[in-house]
Amino acid sequence: MNILITGGTGFFGSKLAAHLTGLNHKLYILTRSPEKKSNTSHLTFKGYDTTADELPRIDAVINLAGESLFGYWTKKKKETILTSRLRVTKYLVQLMKAMKEKPDVFISGSAVGFYGMSEDFIYTEATTQPGTDFLASVTRQWENEASEAEELGIRTIYARFGILLGKDGGAFPLMSLPVKLYTGGHISDGEQWLSWIHVQDAVNLITFGLEHHTLKGPVNITAPTPKRNKDFMKKAAQVYKRPNWLHLPAVFFYLTLGEMAQLLVKGQYAYPEKALEHEFTYDFPSLDQALLDLKNN
Repeated sequence: MNILITGGTGFFGSKLAAHLTGLNHKLYILTRSPEKKSNTSHLTFKGYDTTADELPRIDAVINLAGESLFGYWTKKKKETILTSRLRVTKYLVQLMKAMKEKPDVFISGSAVGFYGMSEDFIYTEATTQPGTDFLASVTRQWENEASEAEELGIRTIYARFGILLGKDGGAFPLMSLPVKLYTGGHISDGEQWLSWIHVQDAVNLITFGLEHHTLKGPVNITAPTPKRNKDFMKKAAQVYKRPNWLHLPAVFFYLTLGEMAQLLVKGQYAYPEKALEHEFTYDFPSLDQALLDLKNN
């Protein structure tokens, strides 16, 4: 396939790109600085001024671009988080509109933050009511922008990512640091849910979405075994053979991180019902397996 991808040089995007080129797909990666990249037989870097006429027939479009959520959420930061996602998604939709032959599938990044935050509810893709917090608002608007691809007759997937567990990026290095420094423990009361997924399973699930033509709409990119924060940290301490004793109150994170602290002190149980219904096979369905892999590899 010829695949157009944004965010293909980031933590997750680079791993997905490596996997897809390994499957002999040809990738066209949109980046702000294509002149700083080197093209290969399977990778072509293009700028965000690329037009449809400058591309071959594109079979699939994957949208992973957007300002990082990490960092103090000032008013300017929040505006950038939202506008960076809407701007790129709007550009891609316009690009697909201009294509004489439309792509077969559009996979647009989103987040389980769509559902809002709760310690009690289990959210599946059948949950249609978004939350009311900032991140829920961002994901709702992001998905609304992407939904215009459906009007073009393109199979559209809203990839609602949970917490990506990987050694060299994502949330895990920050989450595991207290454990490795012998100061591990849960955050706040530890009751908040963490809907996690090993990065390799996330790569495989996005690839699965490219290949399975009945998969569409919202798809939770999560493992089938979410954990409460206290259980996640306890398991991490066991795997790394470290103590699990320091429990930090929520106020500490709000004082140091501002509104972004809600990503740590609150959460949601996002169950990957569609992936399981479509018989997707996880390499790391349990947290034990995922953490042992990250420790040993």
